[in-house]
Amino acid sequence: MGSNFNKGNNVNDSNTEDQVMQTILQNAHTIAVVGHSDNSSRTSYQIAQFLRQAGYKVYAVNPTVSQIDGEPSYASLGDIPDSIDIVNVFRRAEYLPEVVEDAIAVGAKSVWAQLGVVHADALQKAQAADLPIIMDACIKVEYRRLNIG
Repeated sequence: MGSNFNKGNNVNDSNTEDQVMQTILQNAHTIAVVGHSDNSSRTSYQIAQFLRQAGYKVYAVNPTVSQIDGEPSYASLGDIPDSIDIVNVFRRAEYLPEVVEDAIAVGAKSVWAQLGVVHADALQKAQAADLPIIMDACIKVEYRRLNIG
């Protein structure tokens, strides 16, 4: 079964958590940011920009906008024309189970839910599909803390 944990609850020991996050971040090339805002003052926008600068191909997933900074914004994960290594989630926790279902459906390699985004059903769905999931952890903070890149 894949490694699944909630950073805030320390389900696994911290060394295992760090190894899982490091492996996900080092092996990823494409990241779909679900809930990517077109407002540069929003956290999702700022973190997506950081991920682009770090060398990842970042796809915006936001059905309410057609473009963000001249790049297309996709209505759903299924619309992205590439395989997805990380689904980075900037939606409220109540939407996480649906995002996990979509990630499973498109064959994404992992789900990373930002700080404060935790949902037990999403964890169960991910575990049942052997999909690594990280909840309640900022991808930018962990990238820097783990000295990726």
